[in-house]
Amino acid sequence: MKLSARNQIKGRIVDVRRGQTTGHVKIDIGNGVVISSSITNEAIDELGLIVGDQAIAVIKASDVMVAK
Repeated sequence: MKLSARNQIKGRIVDVRRGQTTGHVKIDIGNGVVISSSITNEAIDELGLIVGDQAIAVIKASDVMVAK
């Protein structure tokens, strides 16, 4: 898979939870950091996402906010 997005972080799926239409997928990227994503249940099925799979979190953001 080739993408133009530069923010691609590899990890392992540690949780997949389905809601009525949207699910939540958690990807452990190491050092105690887990990235969570909300995607459709349809996308979960099409990608065949299950706990233990390797996956890539692709992050696209037009703005990054910083607070302190």
